[in-house]
This record gives sequence, structure tokens and C-alpha cells, in this order.
Amino acid sequence: MTTRRGTTSIAGRSAVALAGAAALLTLVGACSTDTTNTGSSSSTTVAPTTTVTTTPAEAVITDAQKQQLCTDLEAQLSNWRVQGPTLGRGGLNILVQTWAAQSGVINLQVVQNRAIVDDVTKETCSDVRDEAIRSLDIPDLASGLVGF
Repeated sequence: MTTRRGTTSIAGRSAVALAGAAALLTLVGACSTDTTNTGSSSSTTVAPTTTVTTTPAEAVITDAQKQQLCTDLEAQLSNWRVQGPTLGRGGLNILVQTWAAQSGVINLQVVQNRAIVDDVTKETCSDVRDEAIRSLDIPDLASGLVGF
């Protein structure tokens, strides 16, 4: 039998098919589970893990940090009036995220309770807070924060 160029012999194709079938059987055999009972059993006891969630002690937000938030808010008020509530709310998020990120502890507090921003601004600069709420058309600063 003469083979033409570009063709394979039947024997060659059979050898490839046989090798493929052997590989498939090996794979199937490796993935199967043995369901026979040999009479011996082995058991491993795993101790249950417990996760204790503790709330870190409330870190004190310093007067300087409170004032920084008020200063940053006040600096953005005119921009928010011009940009409108939709763009302004994005600016509020960026401003608060930047302020909170300056101290990892404050960031954690804001993530756990966004109302901290309202508490700080009510105490330190209620007039700026009120103007920000009006400019952003939101009921409070916490409701304007997303992603926390």
C-alpha cells in the first residue's frame, strides 16, 4: 500500500486513536472513586473553628480631623451648586473617602456607620452641612454616600 503525501495510513490513525483511548481510560480511572468497603475505616475529627467578631473601640476623631472635613466640604459647596446634585454627590463621595482614608481608623468607622459624617458636621459646622444637603438634594450626608 502506498500512501500519498498529506494522508496518513490507517495503521497510523489507529495508533493515534488507541493512544487517545488509553489516555481517556487513564483519566477516567484517576477521577473515579472507590466505593468498595474494605472493612477498615479511618475517621478524622476536625475541631470546629470559631470566629470571634469584636468591634474595635471607637477611635476618637480629633477636632483637627473634624475641622478638616468641614473645611473640605465648605470648599466644595460652590462647585456643587454649579455642577448640580448628580455630579455633586460623586464629589461628596470622593471628599469623604479621601478624608476617611487619611486615618484608617476613621475609614473603618465610616464604613461601619456612615452617619458619623453627619454627627461630625452637626457638631462642628452645621451651617456647612445644611448647605451641602441643600446643594446635593439629599436628606442627610450619610444617604449621599455610596460605596462605604
